[in-house]
Amino acid sequence: MSFKPFRTCREVTALVIAREDRALSLRERAIIRAHFLICQACPIFERQVLGMREALGVWRQYRDGAEPGDEA
Repeated sequence: MSFKPFRTCREVTALVIAREDRALSLRERAIIRAHFLICQACPIFERQVLGMREALGVWRQYRDGAEPGDEA
C-alpha cells in the first residue's frame, strides 16, 4: 500500500482481518488508528472481530475438554 493518510473502510477492514493471521507493520497499525479517528463503523467491526476471536477461544477450550476460564 502506498502512503495515504486515510484509507477506505474496505482497506482498513482487510487490515483488521489480516491482523488475525500475521503481525501488522507499524505503518499498517498507524493506518488503522488514523482511520478510526474519522470512522465510527470500523471500530465496531474491530470489536466484533475481537469478540469472535474470544468466542472461538472459549469453544476451543470446551472442545478440548477444559472448563471455560481454566488456565491452559
